[in-house]
Amino acid sequence: MAQADGVQPERSMESRVGRAKQRYGPNGERLVAGVVPVSTDRTQVLLIQSSARKGWVLPKGGWETDESTQEEAACREAWEEAGIECSIVHDLGSIEERRRSNSDDAKAQKNGSHKNGNGGPGAMYRFYEVRVQEEKASWPEAHKRERMWMSYAKAKEALRERPELSEALERSSIKR
Repeated sequence: MAQADGVQPERSMESRVGRAKQRYGPNGERLVAGVVPVSTDRTQVLLIQSSARKGWVLPKGGWETDESTQEEAACREAWEEAGIECSIVHDLGSIEERRRSNSDDAKAQKNGSHKNGNGGPGAMYRFYEVRVQEEKASWPEAHKRERMWMSYAKAKEALRERPELSEALERSSIKR
């Protein structure tokens, strides 16, 4: 994202890790910012390989306390996970996490997040449709993630087990 003077800020080649600076909402839900990178002609979306398990996801991650806006967090995540410089086109709104599993609950308890097995708060996602200005050859998570441009139909299938990500795709202006 360009600064007001048109100069690109220096991007770190290291991903942020841990949740020490994680922001939480009023009900204890983790606040997550993400992007739906849509091609200029709106026929393709850029997905990345999940780091936690097999499959494809949209770039997303926690909104941290040193970031003034969720837009800033979303663009940082786009850089770290997908290696893209992007600009926000549309705010796609908030989407509540709708998946639960025992492994997620165990992981949450282990890492100290606020999610619990009694249907407690998970995450509140805020997605932004973005246009990719540049795809970099190397980026912080290039060693553990691939990226791939997909049609709407292929992306919809790839995201079928992630309802919050599918909802973000549905809210975007990608051509169906």
